[in-house]
Amino acid sequence: MIKNIKIPDIISSRTEYKKKFSLCEMYRAFVLIPGAAAEMINNKRKKLIDKDFTERLQLAVTEVNGCAACSYAHTYLALKQGMSNAEINSFLSGDGNFFKPEEAKAIYFAQHFADTRGLPKKDAYESIINEYGVEKTRIILAAVQLMTAGNIYGIPYSALHSRFNGKPYKDSSLIYELGMQIAGFILLPMALFHGILRTITGFSNIRLDKGKYSVKNDGVKFYENS
Repeated sequence: MIKNIKIPDIISSRTEYKKKFSLCEMYRAFVLIPGAAAEMINNKRKKLIDKDFTERLQLAVTEVNGCAACSYAHTYLALKQGMSNAEINSFLSGDGNFFKPEEAKAIYFAQHFADTRGLPKKDAYESIINEYGVEKTRIILAAVQLMTAGNIYGIPYSALHSRFNGKPYKDSSLIYELGMQIAGFILLPMALFHGILRTITGFSNIRLDKGKYSVKNDGVKFYENS
């Protein structure tokens, strides 16, 4: 059993939101779960992307969104998979010291996905296809979509937990925190049913925005056009 799980102080001591989501964003993220889960099951069978790569993608998303509860949960999973504390904390801090060259573009995309609230730029998505191919890109997208759905529910839970510990988030309220928890419990079954119907009828899980990205020598720098 893993004990003394430690995440960066900037996360464990957080008392304000890094990102705050709405009920509409929660429902849209939940709807994508069945399709994303199907891609991850397909990956488990074909072994196109290993578990460590997937975990690094999800840690990158969690770092951008700032979910303390998800950080603890995925730190535990990453430690079980053999990742070091230094590597995990690096991803949760967003410093990029442990980025593997062959994974860097996907990690930058995961950060970009979170930064754009789940609507990555078309050119950014196409760059991932060019780098990894269509099948692996679908798995990369699925991993970050699942993590985003978890973050959207986990962030207000983290705020609620912090409130009960006497450290309420500055830009939050008990109504918002409880409301998101209760609404999430109610919306999830409906959203999953909706998502299953979309998957069965062939609707894509790919949702993109328009924009461009630039590639620099030290990695990929994504930006939005005005």
